[in-house]
Amino acid sequence: MACPYFVPIEKCVEGGWLHPARLPLGAGWNGHCAAPGHEGAQPAAQDMREFCNLGYAAACPRLPQTRSADAVRFSVARDLPQRVWLRFVCEAGHLPVDHGTLEYDVSAAAWTGRHPDARIQKMAECYLQSYLERRSSPVTSQSPAHE
Repeated sequence: MACPYFVPIEKCVEGGWLHPARLPLGAGWNGHCAAPGHEGAQPAAQDMREFCNLGYAAACPRLPQTRSADAVRFSVARDLPQRVWLRFVCEAGHLPVDHGTLEYDVSAAAWTGRHPDARIQKMAECYLQSYLERRSSPVTSQSPAHE
């Protein structure tokens, strides 16, 4: 679950995460803050690791006291060769407060509809990018040889 005020820009290859593919956006990301009064602020690397990429960042000094969500979660709802549907859930207090599905047309490389919140849309794009990179990577099998 990423922070709802995080605007990811580029993958972070040196974030220090043990399993970056398990992160809420499918990888670690660098970006900036979009919290009111901190728009465009560049969080420190430690804040990116502990707050921005993970959400529920109550200790983050930029997080507004009054907010509609604490974190945003994404998952693949359906995956066909030419279409991918992402489900998003915005959470507050570990409970869903908003949810929906976003559809991506792989053949046209375009969203069929966009989320009205540009931050959530950008997170969806980053999550999808991470997912599509993993999906197109060849899977190698280490199965034992049969005699």
